[in-house]
Amino acid sequence: MKRLFLIAVALIGVGFSAKAQEANAIGLRLGDNDGFGAEVSYQRYFSESNRLELDLGWRDSKKYDAIKLTALYQWIWNIEGGFNWYVGAGGGLGSWEFDDDNLPEPAEGDDSGTFLFIAGDIGIEYNFDIPLQLALDFRPEIYFGDDYRDDDFGPDIALAIRYRF
Repeated sequence: MKRLFLIAVALIGVGFSAKAQEANAIGLRLGDNDGFGAEVSYQRYFSESNRLELDLGWRDSKKYDAIKLTALYQWIWNIEGGFNWYVGAGGGLGSWEFDDDNLPEPAEGDDSGTFLFIAGDIGIEYNFDIPLQLALDFRPEIYFGDDYRDDDFGPDIALAIRYRF
């Protein structure tokens, strides 16, 4: 778990040190993917039409808790004014812990593990005249390793609010 946290901090540091031509944004992404989750979300623009998004988040459900780091490369198209839509691709890694304390018949011991995943992303956003961005996106994720989910697929839908700087 410490190693995952240190990797996440290093990747976020690299994102902050990259030079960008457009405004960047930081905020929260709140959504549901088999359990409520929140992510600290950072966007680093490379040009007017593409950017990198890094999200460090956690998921909480009745069966398990998870922490994950996601990196997505996104392409942006302007619809009108501050209204944009975007698509992206990327992946990430995470750590999970199964919690059987809330089940009627607890299993012996708790399981935990790590996982990798690939993700797509499609969304819509609005950049206000003030430094505020609201976004709604859909991020399908396919998981690999350590039995994180039974079906290895997670549809992640979230609402984000970010401060642009």
